[in-house]
Amino acid sequence: MLLGLNHVALAVPDLEAAAATYRTLLGAKVSAPQALPEHGVTVVFVVLGNTKIELLEPLGEGSPIAAFLAKNPKGGMHHLCYEVDDIVAARDHLVASGARVLGDGEPRIGAHGKPVLFLHPGDVHGTLTELEQV
Repeated sequence: MLLGLNHVALAVPDLEAAAATYRTLLGAKVSAPQALPEHGVTVVFVVLGNTKIELLEPLGEGSPIAAFLAKNPKGGMHHLCYEVDDIVAARDHLVASGARVLGDGEPRIGAHGKPVLFLHPGDVHGTLTELEQV
C-alpha cells in the first residue's frame, strides 16, 4: 500500500525564520510560502533529493498547529506523510482493519493539490500519519 515517504512535517513558530535556516544555514532549496486556509496552516517545502520537509506555521486561531505549538513552543515533528496510489482503497483497507481516519473520513485536497487523509496517531504508534495519493 505505501509507495514511499513524501515528507516529514515540522511545526514551527516562525515560518520565515525556519525557512531561512534551511535556505541559508543548510543550503537547501525552499519553496515560497503557501497559505492553506482549509487546513489552518501556511506551509513551505524544503526540497531534498529523495523527499521533502514541510514547515508548518499556524494560520488563524483555530489552527491545529497553534494547539501543537502551545504544547511545544519551539516546534517539532508534527507528522509523516506517505504516498499511496489509491487513497480511497487505502482508507477502506485501513478502516476495515480497525484504523481511525481523522475528520469525516473523506479525502481533502492537500498542499500538493492531491487528495490526503490523516490517521489517528494512536493507531500508528503515536505518530500522526498523513496519506497522499500520488
